[in-house]
Order: sequence, then structure tokens, then C-alpha cells
Amino acid sequence: MAMRWEAFLDQVKERGDYGTTEEAERAARTVLALLGAHVVGEVRGELAARLPEELALILLNPLQAHEPLSPERFVRATAAWIEGATEQTAAWDVSAVLSVAADAAGDELTRRVLFQLPTGYDLLFGRPERI
Repeated sequence: MAMRWEAFLDQVKERGDYGTTEEAERAARTVLALLGAHVVGEVRGELAARLPEELALILLNPLQAHEPLSPERFVRATAAWIEGATEQTAAWDVSAVLSVAADAAGDELTRRVLFQLPTGYDLLFGRPERI
């Protein structure tokens, strides 16, 4: 069952300690657009089905990636897409969004998502040591 839009953004806002829902939405849209380029097939579709429709569409129509990004490069790419972001603030953004996405997905699906990603993403999802 898909998480509701307001609930998803409220959790991102809380975890990211954002002052506004708009900041949480900007982070969610950017991070999920980048993630969608790295998760493919059935797993991407299943993850999208657990997200609010607005964010599912972003995940399913991702930014293009020419190669899988390491977690560090993923954070740098996020910083490049968010105006005024630094690598430190982008790491915060990524973790806030991906940890909420992992909660929405559940352990089994999160494990399959992580299997498609380079080593180290487990920390960004708030799931150390690949659950």
C-alpha cells in the first residue's frame, strides 16, 4: 500500500529537520529522481507502488545516469541538483528521504533495492550492513 503524500513529506521534514514542507518536498523529488536511475525493473516498480503517486512518477521517470554512482557520488550529484546545497547538507537530504522510502518499502523490498546498488548505500537508507 502506498504511503500518503502528507505522511511521507512529514516524515522527511522531521528526519531532515527542515523548516518547511517545501524543503522536504524538494529533497524528496531530487533524491528519488536520482535513485530511479539506479534501481531498475520490477524492484523499481514495487518501490514506486509504496510511495505517494507524485513521488512514484518521479522514481519511474528518473534522471539519466550513465553509470552506477557510488554513495559518495550520489550525494555529490544530489548537492549539484539542489540550489545552495553542500555535500554535507546533501548527505542529510539523501538520508532523510531514503530512510523514509525504506520504511515505506519494508525490509524485504529495501534489501532487494540495496542489492541493485553499489556497496555503501545501506547507510544512506538508514539500514547499516544490508538488512
